[in-house]
Amino acid sequence: MSRPTPDVPAVPGVLTAEQCRDTAESIAAVQLRSGVIPWSPAGHEDPWDHVEAAMALSAAGFTEEADAAYEWCRRTQREDGSWPLQTRAGVVEDAGSDTNFCAYVAVGVWHHFLVTGDDAFALALWPTVQRAVDFVLSLQTDRGEIGWAAGPNGPNVDALLTGNASIHHSLRCALALAAYIGDPQPDWEVAVGRLGHVLRHHPDAFVPKTTYAMDWYYPILGGAVRGPEARRRIGARWSDFVVEGLGIRCVDDRPWVTGAETCELVLTLDALGDDDAALELFGAMQHLRDDDGAYWTGLVYADGKRWPVERTTWTAGAVILAADALARATPASGIFRGDDLPTGLSGAHRRCGCAGESYPAGVPG
Repeated sequence: MSRPTPDVPAVPGVLTAEQCRDTAESIAAVQLRSGVIPWSPAGHEDPWDHVEAAMALSAAGFTEEADAAYEWCRRTQREDGSWPLQTRAGVVEDAGSDTNFCAYVAVGVWHHFLVTGDDAFALALWPTVQRAVDFVLSLQTDRGEIGWAAGPNGPNVDALLTGNASIHHSLRCALALAAYIGDPQPDWEVAVGRLGHVLRHHPDAFVPKTTYAMDWYYPILGGAVRGPEARRRIGARWSDFVVEGLGIRCVDDRPWVTGAETCELVLTLDALGDDDAALELFGAMQHLRDDDGAYWTGLVYADGKRWPVERTTWTAGAVILAADALARATPASGIFRGDDLPTGLSGAHRRCGCAGESYPAGVPG
């Protein structure tokens, strides 16, 4: 097992570097010989959560394990650029493809490159990212939103707000990688501009899931909404989701706080520069930490029971990524702040007919 670098994230008073290393080790212990990272021992795998866990390994200095995770992505990608929605120990359980799941490899590859500075890695994974993004954008509508899945019966054109916001971030990371590789992708620049526009101005484009916390904060976390509008958005539903001293509810009408969503809100607040609230929430969710550094998925606080009764690699991954953002420990710590990420080209209103952004096509958004 590779040894962590001296820059392992640590958040004073909340999480030490040694504890962060232990959390990374809990992820690496679940990784299979193929390189894939299941949700939990004997659990299933999906491309998004696999990449989230791999990013945490990179941030904690477990670069060999992260390399193996991305090699799994490269090796198992299908000809159309997608991955199966769900596998278990290499056996496909759901052959469909989730666009957000497939796009997220771009975030992981860019993140790993920022951490390691490994040119050979960036070059080797560039074709994987390119094929994945092209697959995802094949499901983009003229207005800009992206259908959530494709399967044996064809594409599912329903667009999900959380998934599209995450894809927005993925496309920006893909553009950053394209610029570094020296292979410009002007169609992607237009696509991310259109997607950002619809995320900001056309909530009717998405299937309503307003009871879920992710639909609340993901347009900000994905970089489409920032500034005063982002602060208004956070303030409007803070009391619906935040449970003082415990974290945030996954669903607004259930007494259930979850670690991954809390850490994603930490990342969102960090992106808005709200350091105090981010740190407080990060400390609040530490009740989900187990003795060996793994993290339980959530807690039903009405009766004090952990539910589901599982310790998930993606929850541990979100903890490490939030710690890195707060600590500014690695060169990739600003990836969710959007540090130096391309914004794409705007002018999407020319297609949709609205006046949401009045600058002409071709002007950076």
